[in-house]
Amino acid sequence: MPAFSQTHETTVAAPATAVHPLIDDFHEWAKWSPWEELDPAMRRTFDGAGVGATYAWSGNKRAGEGRMTMRSITPEQVVVDLEFLKPFKAQNVVTFDLTPAADGTRVAWTMSGQRNVAFAVMGRLFFDKAIAKDFTRGLASLKAAAEQG
Repeated sequence: MPAFSQTHETTVAAPATAVHPLIDDFHEWAKWSPWEELDPAMRRTFDGAGVGATYAWSGNKRAGEGRMTMRSITPEQVVVDLEFLKPFKAQNVVTFDLTPAADGTRVAWTMSGQRNVAFAVMGRLFFDKAIAKDFTRGLASLKAAAEQG
């Protein structure tokens, strides 16, 4: 199965200590995640905090269904296991790298995983462009939330 990886970056005019809590706590994702607004009636469940914490959702056709688990958390990085159940099944890894920048914190958001051949072709034609738009929107919202403090 072909591997894929897609990274998008932004610089936040705030220290990592302002950005990190927005990423390492699933409850905070509602402030910036581009997918939270896909279904106002989406059902969400949260369990735990820190490494091992989970966030599951089930929504309309646009939101789908899935689950995220915090895999690792360090001051420089947050790694999340992402499992989509609907509208298709997939397992990916989401990584947020936070590095100091002259004007704040550089945030790199990466999603990687494996795709079967059909999804690899469809990914290049459709999914990668959609993900890029979502990541750009999400990073802009994360930036705004962190800078508002």
